[in-house]
Amino acid sequence: MNHFGRKAEDASLERIGLGGIANAYWNLTPAELVEETIVNGQGMLTNTGALAVDTGEFTGRSPKDRFVVVDEKTADSVWWGNVNIKFTPENFDKLFNRMSAYLTNRDVYVRDAYACADEQHRLNIRVITEFPWSNMFAYNMFLRPTEEEVENFNPDWHIVCAPEFMAVPDIDGTRQHNFAILNFTKKMIIIGGTGYTGEIKKGIFSVLNYVLPHDKGVLSMHCSANVGKEGDAAVFFGLSGTGKTTLSSDPNRRLIGDDEHGWSSTGVFNFEGGCYAKTIDLSQEKEPQIWDAIKFGAILENIGFKDDGSTPDFADKSKTENTRVSYPIHHIDNIMEPSRGGIPKNIFFLTCDAFGVLPPISKLTKGQAMYHFISGYTAKVAGTELGVTEPQTAFSACFGSPFLPLHPTKYAEMLGEKMDQHEVNVWLVNTGWSGGEYGVGSRMKLSYTRSMITAALEGKLDNVSFQEHNVFGLQMPTTCPDVPTEILSPRNTWSDKDAYDAKANDLAKKFVANFEQFSDFANEEILSAAPKVAAKV
Repeated sequence: MNHFGRKAEDASLERIGLGGIANAYWNLTPAELVEETIVNGQGMLTNTGALAVDTGEFTGRSPKDRFVVVDEKTADSVWWGNVNIKFTPENFDKLFNRMSAYLTNRDVYVRDAYACADEQHRLNIRVITEFPWSNMFAYNMFLRPTEEEVENFNPDWHIVCAPEFMAVPDIDGTRQHNFAILNFTKKMIIIGGTGYTGEIKKGIFSVLNYVLPHDKGVLSMHCSANVGKEGDAAVFFGLSGTGKTTLSSDPNRRLIGDDEHGWSSTGVFNFEGGCYAKTIDLSQEKEPQIWDAIKFGAILENIGFKDDGSTPDFADKSKTENTRVSYPIHHIDNIMEPSRGGIPKNIFFLTCDAFGVLPPISKLTKGQAMYHFISGYTAKVAGTELGVTEPQTAFSACFGSPFLPLHPTKYAEMLGEKMDQHEVNVWLVNTGWSGGEYGVGSRMKLSYTRSMITAALEGKLDNVSFQEHNVFGLQMPTTCPDVPTEILSPRNTWSDKDAYDAKANDLAKKFVANFEQFSDFANEEILSAAPKVAAKV
């Protein structure tokens, strides 16, 4: 691959405003990028072979410092507010010019990559980074073109990432010194003041969440996906802690991808070429696929070490609880190659309901599927975050609110259309508590959850009888293979039925209150799927 830039390649950087670069290192191999990182004193090899780096001040995304340029293209199409914060074209140009001046006479690392495993929707990306390990992250996470494709590469989008360049809010119009800014007209993302690599990955995810639904009629999804031996695809949505990674990793099914997908007229396809997994409290027993993927070519972020100084200590939270590993998807076995599947036959919304209200599995109507998709509910339990001492509701629209440039109802209505068109089953699966809320009841056994999902995938719930949940209106199967019948209706598992009714009503109120922000844009079918709140219980 190319080491120093050729004249034609360097000219392509000048065309986007990056002139005067000292050396441009083009498409270095992972081994070369590891060497560059170590020589620069920016990382070290662990005893697993993986590269360990610290991302600096920021060990996670900074949602309040993510901006979208408001112009003729985006003014009337983007869902403006706390998720998509407006940034003027003038400030973007001024900030980028200062960023370009900062990079003058410095070395940069350039990566040609692409997103979307479906060739029809491929998005070519050129990533220009200040740090070699940021470039290696792009190699791991995006799809990798062949050497022949690189020779004739034409980027659709550019990402410029300079962690040590600091914005000046009074000059640049930012909130503070760090920023991640999307410009849909110039097809450029600029990132500065932060070394957290997730800004690179989620920047392109946000781009695809606009381009695919808005311009191409493809549903973009924050989900994992797999395929069974019969070619049946399944999709898993769920916020952190709901079991999305665990439940989509099935030895009897091939993994399409673990985080970002599109659903076109022909099926589901992965946006990415790698995985970016949390490593806090990681063990070989709990997550064998991730454990085995941590080898040469993987990048560990913000981890601690055991006394020998080279063995990762995955229990160490001293830098952050958001310790991560990135690796190319071929580091794990049992994957689909290429990363595509057919039309999904089953969709699973995973929630960890710490209040013990929702059924362990229930089937949703189209209206309910759209309603629960927009709601994106789970609950946080004590100990998961600083200050959380009792269960708290968490709602994230479409299970990925921070990355949605369009209004959530747009994605939900597309999901409803797909359900109608393909007769897809949508299931709500509660991996949380049964027999009482957190502190009283107990967490649903993983073996039971796996059995319920397997039964749904194998069609064993197609012909069983269902009963309706009296508050949420969900259809609960009365029997399921390898699952005790008495746990299928959550009210039955509570010794105090009045306490259950009160808690169910309380959760319903929280759903309704959360949904008020979307109600003006939701159609009647979605609105009618809201839970029924009783005046008195």
